Amino acid sequence: MDRIFIENLSFLGKHGVSEKERSIEQEFIVDVTVETDASSAAASDDLTDTVNYSALAAIAKEAVEANSFFLIEKLAERIAGRVLQDVRISNVEVTVRKPAVLPNGVPGVKIIRARS
Repeated sequence: MDRIFIENLSFLGKHGVSEKERSIEQEFIVDVTVETDASSAAASDDLTDTVNYSALAAIAKEAVEANSFFLIEKLAERIAGRVLQDVRISNVEVTVRKPAVLPNGVPGVKIIRARS
């Protein structure tokens, strides 16, 4: 399997357990990596034969900006579920980080989901 990815996407959203986190926008950093067979795209050199990483970015943007979840696990799950709607993708790995929440360190979550 081949991997297509996009990393360090930055969006503003309102996700968190506390009322403060859910009332003020904060930055979320998202990475999305998918497993797919890229051999057709490599042979054809045609964007329609591959998973467009711009589409992955759009899914992540919509999930972060149009929703408000208590947990970033839920946010990552929403992104993964939408990504797996593309039947060419067998697995997805989603990482969500909250860089401004702690004074020393960047917390986050990484989930891996497979097509059922």
